[in-house]
Amino acid sequence: MSMPEALATARIGFPAPLDIAASVVGLGRWGDDGIDRWDGRRFLRSVRVVGEPVPYRAVPVGSTGDPAIDLTAREDRLAAITDAVRRSFVLADESLPALVDVDPAIARADARFPGVRPLLHPDPLTALVRSISAQQINLRWAAVIRGRLAERYGIPLDLDGERAWSLDAAALAAADPDDLRALQFTYRKGLSIIAVARRVVEGGLERVDLDRLADEAVIGRLVQLPGIGRWSAEWFLARTLGRPVVVGGDLGVRKAVGLAYLEGRLPTEAETRALTAHWGAAAGVAQQLLLHALNAP
Repeated sequence: MSMPEALATARIGFPAPLDIAASVVGLGRWGDDGIDRWDGRRFLRSVRVVGEPVPYRAVPVGSTGDPAIDLTAREDRLAAITDAVRRSFVLADESLPALVDVDPAIARADARFPGVRPLLHPDPLTALVRSISAQQINLRWAAVIRGRLAERYGIPLDLDGERAWSLDAAALAAADPDDLRALQFTYRKGLSIIAVARRVVEGGLERVDLDRLADEAVIGRLVQLPGIGRWSAEWFLARTLGRPVVVGGDLGVRKAVGLAYLEGRLPTEAETRALTAHWGAAAGVAQQLLLHALNAP
């Protein structure tokens, strides 16, 4: 009988301001998909360490002005996971105060929601499956079918009585689209997910390689995959690679920009890009602030 793996907990701090709880609320806003789990008090995710998915639990502590996380993971992987978690938020730099000085809409959002920042989805397979699953359907339903996918084609990861799932690229690559249809994905989405998984298995979506490419080169590589259009590729740039990209065609982004700049009128994609062209290096944070304002009670 194998011994349970030793766990350890460490407190890791972040530069202020950072509202960790508000920044991760999107993990559970539309339901629990079993992959990125947030119950309002703590989140359970996984990160790959030397190719192995390893779960961790993170409990936000402190305050927006003194942000920290109590991180629990396998003792032998804690240092590597700590580094990954430190890099999982897109933090503001001097570009945000400069934008706030000239843009009243962003100034209002930043004053109302100080420290709200983008949370990254660093695993390419998971990030693209999230995008594919959410295309043109209710986001709560997307979380349901993503959860089914994780249980059928995922690796169960247990941590101190809790479980999260990590998508298994090899298992998904070997799947049949009809198998995903049984989970209530459309046939086209099933084809897309399987194609992404196969590209991952082939080594064509390695983060280290994508990080070296310019934005348009990353987009060009991703849109070769079935079911991945420019908007999904832009979300990948923003939420996986942490680039300051505005996803101008996304309905949620358009609604958020319309609420901030057009008294609620829904802008076209072209108008959205024009209205946000001045965001520059602060685009990722500005986009997240407006999306958070859109969904706030």
